[in-house]
Amino acid sequence: MAHHRDRWASRPAFIMAAIGSAIGLGNLWRFPMVTYANGGGAFLIPYIVALLTAGVPLMILEYALGQRFQKSSPGSLHEAGGKPFEMIGWWALGIGATISFYYAVLMGWSWDYLAFSFTQPWAAAGTGTCDVAQSFFDHMLNKSGTVTKIGGVSWPAIAGLAVTWLAIYWIIKKGVLRVGKVVMLTVPLPFIILLLILIRGVTLPGAMEGLKYYLTPDFAKLIDAKTWLAAYGQVFFSLSLGFGLLTAYASYLPKRSDVSNNAFITSFADAGFAYFAGFSVFSVLGYLAQAHGVPVSEVVQGGPSLTFVVYPTAISLMPLAPVIAALFFIALLTLGIDSAFSIVEGVVAGVRDKWNLTQEKASAGFCVFGFLIGLLFTTGAGYYWLDIVDRWMNEYGLAVIGFMECVAIGWFYGTKKLRDYINEVSDFQIGWWWDLFVKWITPLAIGWAIVTSVINDFKEPYGAGDYPTWALMLGGWGVIAAIIVVAAILTRIPWLEKGEK
Repeated sequence: MAHHRDRWASRPAFIMAAIGSAIGLGNLWRFPMVTYANGGGAFLIPYIVALLTAGVPLMILEYALGQRFQKSSPGSLHEAGGKPFEMIGWWALGIGATISFYYAVLMGWSWDYLAFSFTQPWAAAGTGTCDVAQSFFDHMLNKSGTVTKIGGVSWPAIAGLAVTWLAIYWIIKKGVLRVGKVVMLTVPLPFIILLLILIRGVTLPGAMEGLKYYLTPDFAKLIDAKTWLAAYGQVFFSLSLGFGLLTAYASYLPKRSDVSNNAFITSFADAGFAYFAGFSVFSVLGYLAQAHGVPVSEVVQGGPSLTFVVYPTAISLMPLAPVIAALFFIALLTLGIDSAFSIVEGVVAGVRDKWNLTQEKASAGFCVFGFLIGLLFTTGAGYYWLDIVDRWMNEYGLAVIGFMECVAIGWFYGTKKLRDYINEVSDFQIGWWWDLFVKWITPLAIGWAIVTSVINDFKEPYGAGDYPTWALMLGGWGVIAAIIVVAAILTRIPWLEKGEK
């Protein structure tokens, strides 16, 4: 007998959860950095084009699959086209699972910094960025200095990692009813906190220079292929496309629920938050630049350096620094936890559907496994391996999933068949343009991005010589190859539970 499928308590609960899964740590640091590096205000043009030509069409596709077939990504794709399609779903969950292993480590650092914010140990050695960097890389991460030297482990990072996985387990173990309650707090809270930081930030000396740096358009960048590749990459990364989690979330909706309008709401909410976050980030960076008497360009850094080095440096110079630091890292945690548990829920849904396990057993098993794998990223070399794996999962893994989904649905299952279902249940009717995007424009754009990225990697390997070739092969292509092998094995295992039709 088919197991009972969880249901969202309401449509707003689903939309909030979907928005929470899309809005994550990348909105706070990645979008502002990518925007500036690729034309400033002019970057909004390719970004919106990418959002409309890839983001929205693929989100509609993933929502529709989960809602129509009432299963996770592998199960829904299996219903649509048998085992070859099912393998795409397992590949998506493999990419999502791998990302969750190191994403939880980033969350762990945020828990540590929240605890540290009241004493600000990063400011103990002084107020310079170098002092904070030394505190972060040497003392907290116990960085070994090279990818080839594993070194010891960072106990603060392990403690934060454990707290993260315990929080994820507590949120998802009871299914989407608890998730729906949690997101009602964790989705609006970071917006409120960042608004408070922005209000404080724009009153600081130098803030306007930071905002000018963020928004000044460089239209010459629009003829650079890298700018358009960056736009498509940002949209894919930010909207959580290719993880399998959106399909899983949609499978918890009744079959007669809206599809297209939900996709538009989620997509534009995510884009709007990313753009808004840039104002908070660069107002503070402008202040930091003036405080140290350097151009904004010399303090702008992306990724973990921005979050755990540059921003704490700026905060340490402000009045009421402990309060602002605590607010900032609470915002980081509430941004990150929604994305983290949604990725895990996507994997858990696939495992539940395949083997008919209970939510608690599937959740507990994966969370323990995720914690153990995550320990690799808490070693002295963990930061470097995290950087390599993250680059390949986002640059290639997610993009390839999106490409294969378009080919599978557009050329084999049939876009018209799925579009007819979408229009039957949705408030907003989609037309032939969606077929055009899914069959032609979106896969061509993604394929172009993948091929161009591969060519660039051959011309100049990632890391500009900092990483040996064997490390890039192992942490990059090796991990992707392992995911494909596991996906193939899981596809060959018969379904123990057919699920609800």
